[in-house]
Amino acid sequence: MRIVFMGTPDFAVPSLEALVAAGHEVCGVFCQPDKPVGRHQNKLQPPAVKVCAQSHDIPVFQPTKLRDGTALAQLQELNPELIVVAAYGRILPDDILALPPKGCINVHSSLLPKYRGAAPINWAVVNGDKETGVTIMHMATELDAGDIIDQVKTPIDPDENVEAVHDRLAQLGGELLVKVVADIAAGTAKRTPQDHSQATLAPMLSRALSPIDWSRSAKEIHNQVRGLTPWPATSTDILGDTIKVFAVEEPGIETGKAPGTVIAANKAGIDVACGDGKVIRLTEIQAPGSRRMSAANYLAGHPVTVG
Repeated sequence: MRIVFMGTPDFAVPSLEALVAAGHEVCGVFCQPDKPVGRHQNKLQPPAVKVCAQSHDIPVFQPTKLRDGTALAQLQELNPELIVVAAYGRILPDDILALPPKGCINVHSSLLPKYRGAAPINWAVVNGDKETGVTIMHMATELDAGDIIDQVKTPIDPDENVEAVHDRLAQLGGELLVKVVADIAAGTAKRTPQDHSQATLAPMLSRALSPIDWSRSAKEIHNQVRGLTPWPATSTDILGDTIKVFAVEEPGIETGKAPGTVIAANKAGIDVACGDGKVIRLTEIQAPGSRRMSAANYLAGHPVTVG
């Protein structure tokens, strides 16, 4: 099929690669503009999808707006049969949704109608879900509310962080996409309306989610750390400075100490009392002005008082 692909970050790359490998004619790629990086913001970094598209000599378009008619004109010139969207980061206006004869489909990293929104993988991990998956759906005006074409599920290991789940879902999304596009071409793709009464939201992440509340259970804190790594990352001031926490363990230790009390600090990590009487062990942290490091390396230069 003649396809326009719209996506921006790493998550979308396996989907684009899968379409190319399957022999589809990807006639154009739309992604968000290059972003400034570096200490002085004087360098521009291209999105991962742009790099991928250029490696296949696919024309790249990076409009700053979708509602001024420019993008629509570009798409009309490209004349795609189908538009495929994967983590593009922009909402398509109705005139673009109506353009391709085979419609617009979206590769979404949750089992819709659960986790509509910007951060579905993070919230699945933060909430301690035991499984997640990828949904490919027909796009509608309302965000992530279109009819479902197909889904694939995958378990979430209780110790996996969001980065591992993200990478697996990205690959599964590419594999499912090729199947769905073949079904669309053959006219056999299904349309299953979502049960909107079961919809939940996955809003954008912010640093307001970072502070650890030690009155919560060890499991809840563990899930918070897993789901917010690497950004915005969890944080705590129990060691004096506000440190970021990137990895923890549940060592199976119980304590009668007050929540937030450091009960041990050694080569294994930094053990902290939680609200349910269990302990969380900090194993990878970052102090202000420093790099990420093991808790053991941190302790070598920062003595910690044990309560």
